[in-house]
Amino acid sequence: MNKLDQQYTDLLKTVLEYGVDKKDRTGTGTKSIFGYTIRHNMKDGFPLLTTKKMPFKTIVTELLWFLRGDTNIKYLVDNDCHIWDGDAYKNYSSNVQPWEPHLDMNQFVERIKNNDEFAKKWGELGPIYGAQWRKWSFMDDSLGYRENWEWDSIDQIANLINDLKTNPDSRRLMVNAWNVGELDSMVLPPCHYGFQVYTRELSLEERLSIADKFNPSIREDCLTKTHHPDETEELKLVHRHEFLDSLGPNVTPQKRAISLMWNQRSVDTFLGLPFNIASYGLLLEMLAKEVNMIPDQLIGNLGDVHLYSNHIEQAKEQMDREGFDLPIVKLSSGHNLRAAVKGNFDEIDPNNIMLINYQSHSAIKASLSN
Repeated sequence: MNKLDQQYTDLLKTVLEYGVDKKDRTGTGTKSIFGYTIRHNMKDGFPLLTTKKMPFKTIVTELLWFLRGDTNIKYLVDNDCHIWDGDAYKNYSSNVQPWEPHLDMNQFVERIKNNDEFAKKWGELGPIYGAQWRKWSFMDDSLGYRENWEWDSIDQIANLINDLKTNPDSRRLMVNAWNVGELDSMVLPPCHYGFQVYTRELSLEERLSIADKFNPSIREDCLTKTHHPDETEELKLVHRHEFLDSLGPNVTPQKRAISLMWNQRSVDTFLGLPFNIASYGLLLEMLAKEVNMIPDQLIGNLGDVHLYSNHIEQAKEQMDREGFDLPIVKLSSGHNLRAAVKGNFDEIDPNNIMLINYQSHSAIKASLSN
């Protein structure tokens, strides 16, 4: 079994063995533990579970929705992604006026898809992830006294990409979705409330391994042409890196590795977590290509990790399955993800991001608790 599916299976076992019964917001009931970490090396493959079939296009669509700064389910519905339908419908049901016709869920989704005015009113979820990632609101105090302040916004994703390119060793490479002043305006406060990025310089061996794929003779040239017996090991290392640099970006394009760690306060272990792992894995791939780095470590710090009471049997079924090798991700054109993220995130087509060599067990159905 691949290491990711094994980690996930171990987590399911831990929750079932050590979890305590807890009440929850949805009224479903959970078995819960507090505190867990998942760590995946991106060299092992794209982090999509294989012990049950995962809807990759849905995961891609949701992530692109976040990156667009969108907070209305219209884009999701138009792209056949329905994981936020329940939250929007719950908000609609709670606020629709008594004299207005009350639609069922299917009618509601159909109206969102075909009626722009209805979608604008009832498809909006408030300032959730997309708004915080791309348009974090704050008061501009440049005009002086508080009563003169005006609203402004910060594009955290654009700032992150700029900082990665200009100051990659910064310890402030962070994006936050937990905007305390706007939590009450959201249909659901963020579960995965922030992420941090970390980069490091590639070792000489890592860079040589990349060069080997281009031309195996580069390794020998690097080690022999830069060999000076009187030099210190430190100076030899510098000269060998300089030699690789001189070959140009087509031969040794990356000089750094990039890792991503996300923090999550509430973890729906059976339905939500597999989505979160793959989504942040894809985000890491996209950021890496945009700033010309190698995807390295993906880490999830998990808070209230729970299995809903109506997911217990499904979890046990999945635990009995043996995982397959992990897939890889590419664009449909055969190029890497860099082509998709060089432009505006609004312009990325979910259909252009493809999953390659994905083998999995069958899907396991379970009800989503809203």
